[in-house]
Amino acid sequence: MDETHQLLTRLRQCSSLAIISHSNPDPDSIASSLALEEIAATGDIEDTRLFYCGDITHQQNRAFINLLDISIHNPSTDPSIAEYSSLALVDHSHLDPSFPHSAEFHIEIIIDHHAVSDASDAAFIDRRPDYGATATIMIEYYRELDLKPSPDVASALLFALHRERLDHARMPTRREYEAASFIYPYVDSELISQLYGAAYTPATLDAISEAIRHREVRGSSLVTYAGQTTEGDALPQAADYLLNLEGVDTVLVGGIVNDTVRLSARSIDPRLHLGEVLEKAFSDVGSAGGHRDMAGAQLPLGIFADTLSDDGQLSDWLFDSISDRFFSALHLASD
Repeated sequence: MDETHQLLTRLRQCSSLAIISHSNPDPDSIASSLALEEIAATGDIEDTRLFYCGDITHQQNRAFINLLDISIHNPSTDPSIAEYSSLALVDHSHLDPSFPHSAEFHIEIIIDHHAVSDASDAAFIDRRPDYGATATIMIEYYRELDLKPSPDVASALLFALHRERLDHARMPTRREYEAASFIYPYVDSELISQLYGAAYTPATLDAISEAIRHREVRGSSLVTYAGQTTEGDALPQAADYLLNLEGVDTVLVGGIVNDTVRLSARSIDPRLHLGEVLEKAFSDVGSAGGHRDMAGAQLPLGIFADTLSDDGQLSDWLFDSISDRFFSALHLASD
């Protein structure tokens, strides 16, 4: 309760506010940004604007923005970011390096559900790593301030809860179910149906098909590759899908996107911390890490350039090597 009123006090001290989603934002980050914008309006802040870095490639995320008619801007193409001196980071705690930096900027607010070890000098920080989604925190703000969310924002928050935690049973906390129960009366049910009806692109379907075809299972863990694809978000979608395979509780999907080997992992094994597993397996050849149940890695293709055949097809050795690293980190190495 104290955090909620501290947030409102801080918002009232901002004459204008740029609300920043994390890079390549997902529904949790975007919906939570919308909620903060709506809550800020109750503090008489009329000048707010939503920003993000990177790309929005997942077809459901694109449909999410289009159906809700969300106005969210990339500072690389929208110079209006220079007009805002106060920033709020939602669903992350550090500005992306590609975000245009200015001595004029000051991070006033951080709202996040991720565990972050280093400190920040933001005026208001509300981090709750024991929560399953930032949307849950935002819904609690509504409840404690006795505010009614608009149908669009309520629908966005409910969809975010499902995408982030409830749909795939990714260790949701009791709070996610309580938040969903609170927000449900305010949602537009037809809009929710449309959000779930977003169609797969042909490239995404091809990548998922490749991942199904190349799967290898050891114990209850599965590793596969989706080939070369332009749809980077197909990898986590394939991982989510393959996690439904009987007897499988941990999945790693790899693929080549542009000039990078990208890996996406999912797990419902409570004994694992996937972020630590991927860091152990791949941090010496790229960047890797993540959460207990969701993690990823990016490996520069140059490291594996000599393993690609002249016709551009993936070398078996490349993903055999990735499989061996992952299975070894899980203590499932073959003889």
